This record gives sequence, C-alpha cells and structure tokens, in this order.
Amino acid sequence: MRLITLSDIKLPLDKDESTLFTLASKKLGKPPRYFRICKKSLDARKKEDIRFVYTIEFSDQVPPKAEETLERLPKTRLPEKPVLVVGSGPAGLFCALRLLERGIIPTVIERGAPVEERELKINAFFTQTALDLDSNIQFGEGGAGTFSDGKLNTQTHTPFNQEVLKTFVKFGAPEEILYLNKPHIGSDNLKKVVKNMREYIIERGGQVCFHTRLTDIFTREGRLQSVTLKNTRTGQEERLEVSAVVLAIGHSARDTFEKLLARGVEMQRKNFAVGVRIEHLQNAIGYAQYGKAYPKLPSADYKLVSHAEDRSAFTFCMCPGGFVMPATSEEGCVVTNGMSNYARDGKNANSALIAQVTLDDLPSESPLAGVEYQRKLERLAFQSGGGDYKAPVQTVGDFLQNKTSDKFGAVSPTYAIGTRFADLHAVLPKRITNALKTALTDMDKKLRGFCSPDALLTGVETRTSAPLRIPRDESMQSLSVKGLFPCGEGAGYAGGITSSAVDGIRVADGVFAEFLQ
Repeated sequence: MRLITLSDIKLPLDKDESTLFTLASKKLGKPPRYFRICKKSLDARKKEDIRFVYTIEFSDQVPPKAEETLERLPKTRLPEKPVLVVGSGPAGLFCALRLLERGIIPTVIERGAPVEERELKINAFFTQTALDLDSNIQFGEGGAGTFSDGKLNTQTHTPFNQEVLKTFVKFGAPEEILYLNKPHIGSDNLKKVVKNMREYIIERGGQVCFHTRLTDIFTREGRLQSVTLKNTRTGQEERLEVSAVVLAIGHSARDTFEKLLARGVEMQRKNFAVGVRIEHLQNAIGYAQYGKAYPKLPSADYKLVSHAEDRSAFTFCMCPGGFVMPATSEEGCVVTNGMSNYARDGKNANSALIAQVTLDDLPSESPLAGVEYQRKLERLAFQSGGGDYKAPVQTVGDFLQNKTSDKFGAVSPTYAIGTRFADLHAVLPKRITNALKTALTDMDKKLRGFCSPDALLTGVETRTSAPLRIPRDESMQSLSVKGLFPCGEGAGYAGGITSSAVDGIRVADGVFAEFLQ
C-alpha cells in the first residue's frame, strides 16, 4: 500500500474541506479509498488573507486493519490489597484506565458526586447559593476541568499526549481533537466523556466510589499501610488496608493537604499566580484577531504575556464565547474560573489575567503558606462582593484610575450568582494590582482593545495551580512515604487536562513497577 502525505495545503475561507478530497483525487487520478486529515491550523498572520492550513494523507487502497497486539508485560504479582486512586479528575481517571491495561484492578474514590448529580449541586449553588463542600466546581467526577473549556493543548511534549487524545475520542470526544492545532472538547462534551470512562472502569472490574473522602493515612517504618475513608453523606468512616494509594486530589484539596502534612508527608512551597477574570465582547476579540473575516471563523482566542513589570503577568485558561464561573469550594470565599461549551457561542470572551506570586510574597515558610495566601484573597473577595457569594467587579477603565465603578459599559458580567461593584485594589495585594495594570496596557499593544475601558474584571482568580508540591522520587512515590504516589495538579506535577492525564499514565506505570516479580 502506497500512502501519500501532503502538507502545507492552504485553503481560503470560502473553500470547503471537500476541496481536500478533490485534491487527493487529482493526485491519484481517481478518488482515494482511504483519506484522512492529519492536521488543521489557522494562519491569520495576514488579516486580508487568512487561510486554514492542512496536512492530509490518502491512498488508493484501504489500509489493513491494524491487528491489536497485546503489549507483553513483565510478570507481576497481583496486589493483595486494594490499589486506591484518590480523585476522579483527568489524572485519576487516566491512572485508573492505565492500571486496568496493566492488569491491576483499581478502586477510585471521589469525595464529590457523579457528574449528573454534581451538575445539579453546582446549579443549586448558582441559583440559591447552596454550596456543597464536596460537590462543586472544584470537586466531583471529572475534576475542575469538567466545568472549564476542555482545552487539550499543552506545552509538554511527550508521546503520551497523542494517547490521551485518542483515549478521549474513544470515550466520546469529537474526533477532530486528533488533528486540530488547538483542540478542545467543551464542558458539555466532557460531562459525557467522563461518565463513559467511569462506566468502562466499572465494566472492567474496577470500583468507583462517590461521596468518599480520604481523611487519614497510617504508615509503618515509612511505608503506607492503611487509610481512613469517610462517606460524605452518612459521615460513616472505615479503615482500609491498601497496597498503594495514588493521590490525584486536585489543586483545591486543602483539608487533605493539611492532614498529609500532619502525618509527615513532605511538601514544598512553590510559585503560583493570582489575579482576576477579564471579560470582553467575543466579537471584539474576533475583530482584533482576524479583522472583518472573523464571522466566518471559529471563536477567536488569545494568549498574552507581559514582562513589563517586576513580575510577569499573563492570561490563562482563555474561554472563547464562555462564562465566568463561581468556583469556590469553601464557605465565605469567592473564587472565579472560566468555562465554555463546545460551540463557544456565548456573547463574551473571558480569561484569567494573573500575575506571579513568588515565595517571597508568602506569609510564612510553611508548605501551606500558599494556601493561606489564596484563602485570604478569596475571603476579601467575598466581603467586597457583599458577603453573599456575589463577585466584586470593576471595569478596566476604572481599575486603571483606582476608582470604584458605578455602571457597566458594553460588557455585562456572566458570573452566574451576580456581581457588585467594588475596588479590586482592596482585594488584591498592591504588587499584583501594579503588575496587572502594567500588563493591561502592555497587552493592548499585542491585542488591540484588550485594555478597553469597558472590559470587565471579576475577582478573584486564585486556583490556577496548586501552591505546593508533594515531591516524589524516580519511582513516582513520595519521598517520605513509600506506597504513596503523588499525581497530577494537586501534587504540583501538571497544569491542565492533558498534562494531568499524562501524569496519571506515568504514575500508573510507577505503581505497576512496584509489583514486578
């Protein structure tokens, strides 16, 4: 079979993708029996000549079906006691799937609810401010990423990235994520995908236990022996002997961090970032990025960095056509995040606009000093918003002038619970607000209109990443407790859906290695 690959094929916006099939037919002299888009990106460097760029492969023969060859695994002894995966975000789910491939049947525990019930809990918070401390934007099946944009682009380069994408497609994600330059699933699709993953784990013999929180660990001579689990509905606790525990707890499991530290698990402070959510009209971002052609194109995104101040500021988790989400997991706190569905068809664009927090900014040398820093800002945001989970907001024009806003301009807030005008300088430290002010004007040079006076700032964005790391050795185990496998964002080893999933795979291989004969 002769497989032909053509790359750097540029199509004007008025050309349909069927043109690619026609091109392949001309190359072969007849319609191809096999045809596939390998890569699709957008070249918008010249606004007057924006084009999609493709790589395709095709053949006049149907490729033979690849025979599934089972990977030859070295002999292992099966674990005598449960292998526990704590958390059902991307790190936990992909770790569990990998363990199943390796012949180890995992037990996944999740402090929150399955995604169907979790969505009801979240809506109850939005409409009645009835906060469930275990099922919210941060906790529950799928992790924090389920109620985000489902972005799958990553700055890490590993063969596992493609494996992650293929796995998402296997469980219901759009096939285009395999070839888009900036793949995303969308929150609406992610809910279905994580449910399919759960059902697959159960079908293969694994257990998935919701409303189950890790509350304690017990060690002997530096090795994990057992854990205490609590049913978050009934309050009932049980002690369980384990062979290994994967800590895929996410970046907001503060109570778990506190217990692990008390039990002697080594942790380290690390840098993170805080700031606000910034909202613009989506059509304004589209025009700034693509000019008059923007209505013909997918909702425009951006990624901006400013080094103009003594600390860097940058945009993060940009959600085209999305919403600013109430994302607290603690009472008396206001936290923001961003979300968009697959269509990205909302009126506003939003992104985190954040500045670096260094170790010198933290109030102490405790490994939990970053948590303390985050919590202080979240409580100030709660107070500034009126003490009822409304978020403090300020227009960019008023923020730059140190003036509390009294009216909205062209941009109206999308924060579901509601907002109140406040001075964000009273919420964020001066070092952060100075960096954000400088960044706004600096970023406007790169994306015209970014510093529009009508753009809206909503506070606060604090959960960008875990403010600590749980160090591990080459075997992927905690330096202080053998049998404990820190994993994903909560352990400080990932920064998004794809990198968390990849870390889950790598940690699963570390667990597997423990049972080699």
